[in-house]
Parts: sequence; structure tokens; C-alpha cells
Amino acid sequence: MGRLDEKVAIVTGGAMGIGWAACYLMAKEGARIALTDIADDEGNEKVKLLEKEGREALFWHLDASEEAEVKRVFSDINQKWGKIDILVNNAGIAGVDKATHEISSEEWNKVISVNVNGVFYCTKHAIPFMKKSGGGSIINLSSIYGIISAPDIPPYHASKGAVRLMTKTDALIYAQEGIRVNSIHPGYIWTPLVADLAKRSAEGEEAFRKKLNSLHPLGHVGEPMDIAYGIVYLASDESKFVTGSELVIDGGYTAQ
Repeated sequence: MGRLDEKVAIVTGGAMGIGWAACYLMAKEGARIALTDIADDEGNEKVKLLEKEGREALFWHLDASEEAEVKRVFSDINQKWGKIDILVNNAGIAGVDKATHEISSEEWNKVISVNVNGVFYCTKHAIPFMKKSGGGSIINLSSIYGIISAPDIPPYHASKGAVRLMTKTDALIYAQEGIRVNSIHPGYIWTPLVADLAKRSAEGEEAFRKKLNSLHPLGHVGEPMDIAYGIVYLASDESKFVTGSELVIDGGYTAQ
């Protein structure tokens, strides 16, 4: 018996990094996986890997910042499997690393459209299906920078703070209908997004990673699977009394 047997899970940004780790681990625990992403080749490749292991998974192209696309894809997923039990709002981008007064409205809105609007659209269109089936679990990927901040990437920090409070509001609105909504706040996890920040850094990738390691009391950045285990817990019935909560998985970063 798996911890997520017969549950249908949607993961946005599921082709790589934390999203892929979540897809893999939830599939291992028995969930049917709707892997969604804008990276079609990587998404289809990852679904094939799951199928080779005997898991049930399908890929849908999805830009979470486009509401019409979200509505269509979620309807297709529900039609395929008859329900939606789990939504992992993972898709996100870092955006520009500039001081606030140097950021254009286009650069600001690009981050907000994915990191905030995407969570809103996906939640909005998952909720009716969850209500029909009597409940569900929504897991929003925020960040340690949804709790504290740092002097860089202002749009990203603003977006992750928004996700934290959106999570609590929706937890309260839908609690009576058996729909739980929680946020996860990772420290630095070595994902393609963070690797890209390292490549763009002035000090170089190796020095960048050493600096990140030093920020965490455990002495190193995390791995995507560290977050995936938290996602599985919040997706499962083991967390049936958990809603509106912040699960911080950060190697001790915010304890300092």
C-alpha cells in the first residue's frame, strides 16, 4: 500500500527540480501523476521514466500564467481520471536581480504572472473538482523568502510573500469543505533555477555554491528530494489535521 494510492495529483513545473522530485515520489507512493510544464521534451521524457517503473502518469503542456490554458488542462485531467485530489503549485521563476528602482513594470509583472497569478489560476480551477470529490490537498511552493528577505531579486521575494498569505486565506475559506491548503518554504535547493542564478553570478558557480552552503547551519544546500518528502506528507492523509501551515525545510537557515 502506498501513502497516496488512487489519488490524482497535478504538479506544475513538474519536468525538473523540485517539481520532478515531487512527481517521482508521489508516483512511487501510488498517485496518478499529471505532470505539467512548459518544457514539453523534458516533461514527456519524465513521464516515460515513470511509465517504465509501472507508474501511471501523463504530460500536459501548461503555462500556469495563462488562465484559459489552466482551465482547459485541469478539465482534461479531471475527464481522464474523474477527479483531482492533489495540486502542487510549484511552477516559478526567479526574475531579474536588480534594485527595485531599476526594475521595469514588464520585468516585475513577468514574475508576478507566474509565481502569483499562476498559483491563483491553478487553485481557482482545481477547487471545483476537489469540492465535487469531497476534499483535497493544495500545496503551494513558497520559499524562505516568503518569511524573511534578502537584498536581491525584489519581484521574487514579493511573489513568495504573496503565496504565503494566499495559502492561509484559502485554507480558511475551504476548510469546511475538506480542502487543505499549506505552503512549503525551502531554503536553497540545488535546482535548475538556483543553478542558473549561480551561472549568472559575478563570483562564478563554484564560489556561489560555497557561499550558499555557508548560509545553512547544516553546511550545505538542499536537494529536490528533501522537499518532495514534505510534499508527500502534506498530500497524504497523514496530514489530515494540517491546513494553513508553513512547512519550513531550510537546513536551519531561518533559525539564525
